[in-house]
Amino acid sequence: MGSITRFEDLIAWQKARDLARELYQVTAAARFRADLGLRDQIRRASVSVMANLAEGFERGSSREFHQFLVIAKGSCAEVRSHLYVAQDVGYLTAAQSQELQTSAVQLGRILGALRAAVDRKRTRQRQ
Repeated sequence: MGSITRFEDLIAWQKARDLARELYQVTAAARFRADLGLRDQIRRASVSVMANLAEGFERGSSREFHQFLVIAKGSCAEVRSHLYVAQDVGYLTAAQSQELQTSAVQLGRILGALRAAVDRKRTRQRQ
């Protein structure tokens, strides 16, 4: 992947780490913490973004990295969906939800751009 040699250097992974940390913090609040299902699901989805970026990058092939990016982007959308539920049931304020949604949307765009770049690389390699 060019000059990037570690998944930790990927901006997408760094942003995913930030989002996961923020979600762990907000889901530790008493009301949210009590809803084990939603709490665990949103946490797992956020960790999935990081994990899929790391695993895909370390696989060493553009084809596999692309597939893991597709999965990571899907997990990012899952986080966004869970945030709506958390706001709707009163676990998050509108401001908290909007801030987290903004971070998740930004991360989704970064993932999409990275996926497109990897896809272009795959296409060039096939030619």
